[in-house]
Amino acid sequence: MQKIRKGDEVIVLTGRDKKRRGTVLGRVGTDHVLVEGINVVKKHVKGNPMAGTPGGIIDKTMPIHISNVALYNPATGKGDRVGIQVVDGKKVRIFRSNGAVVGAKA
Repeated sequence: MQKIRKGDEVIVLTGRDKKRRGTVLGRVGTDHVLVEGINVVKKHVKGNPMAGTPGGIIDKTMPIHISNVALYNPATGKGDRVGIQVVDGKKVRIFRSNGAVVGAKA
């Protein structure tokens, strides 16, 4: 079971975007995630008149390693580790600090 999934709100632990929050747009492979507004770089793109795409400099979101992000816990206001627990015969993700179910409405 994946501890960080698409749609989760995460907080960056290291790097130039440290302490910034964003939503996971998707997973890239097994150990990288795309986070909205995090790790944005300038990319020089060559135009293609046959496809109708213009050239220039664009902002592109690059993947960040999963070890550099933590799931944001709204109860504590900090990043938190995630555990797996069986509740009513189903596996659910829980926050390690307070044992609350991830994504459950308070």
